[in-house]
Amino acid sequence: MPFEPINPPQFPTPIAPYSAGAKAGNVVYVSGVLALGEGGAVLHVGDAAAQTRHVLEVIKTTVEAAGGTMADIAMNHIFLKDLNDYAAFNAVYAEYFPGDKPARYCIKCELVKPDCLVEIASVAHLA
Repeated sequence: MPFEPINPPQFPTPIAPYSAGAKAGNVVYVSGVLALGEGGAVLHVGDAAAQTRHVLEVIKTTVEAAGGTMADIAMNHIFLKDLNDYAAFNAVYAEYFPGDKPARYCIKCELVKPDCLVEIASVAHLA
């Protein structure tokens, strides 16, 4: 099945060869999102909550560009640099998923840029 790349025009140029998202049928796959600005600059250094908010806003914009909403997200793949940021991450995350909660997992790991604290990749199923 062919897929449609989803690259909202307001996003900075990706730091690697990928699309922000890909829509295949009624499924939207959102690439792993970091709190990055133009030129790959890390935003909100040292602030896991602010990075989480930025990441979720990028995911929201990507899903909306594909015709969906945050309520269509069925799965989140979460990567945290430091599990001490788990509570701050969850506080922001809960704001974006106030109703039914998507499935998810959370892994502690190094991220592509040392100042990045949070990365999330998502899968949405559109009605």
